[in-house]
Amino acid sequence: MPVADESRTGYERSKFKHWVDADKDGCNTRNEVLLAEAVVAPEQGARCKLTGGQWYSPYSNTYVDNPSGLDIDHLVPLAESWDSGASAWTPADREAYANDLDEDRSLIAVTAATNRSKADQDPAQWMPPYQPYHCQYLTDWIATKLRWQLTIDNTEHDTLAQATGTCPNKPVTITLAR
Repeated sequence: MPVADESRTGYERSKFKHWVDADKDGCNTRNEVLLAEAVVAPEQGARCKLTGGQWYSPYSNTYVDNPSGLDIDHLVPLAESWDSGASAWTPADREAYANDLDEDRSLIAVTAATNRSKADQDPAQWMPPYQPYHCQYLTDWIATKLRWQLTIDNTEHDTLAQATGTCPNKPVTITLAR
């Protein structure tokens, strides 16, 4: 991955239109992820209101029985993507990134507490509390950055190189998004 300095200049979360209903089926991106990742399928009511169900949050190795206890995490946070190249994208590209349902690694349902502890940090600053998930998290981070042709900064590079050193060496398929 290309290494470049990051800049947060001009970032506003509102520049990434997210939780849209791209396929016009009544379910926004958040609910599409919840439906796809449910361990036990929830009931789907009017306007895609979800009740019941169960989800697994790999960041914390916990099961959650209520969709309101979950956040949908942009694996590579919106601010981090901005810093890494999305600042030069069109609004349509940023919307596509924020609602990327074409790649299972881009968005993930996790406990609200772990998502909020992560905030907009990269792996040099934050890793999931559940250590056995670290290799998968790092693989998904790298795949997402590659998919969207985003850069990494020097600290991120060094952290990724060191942290993946003990991970299994297996091929990863990536489809470029842009």
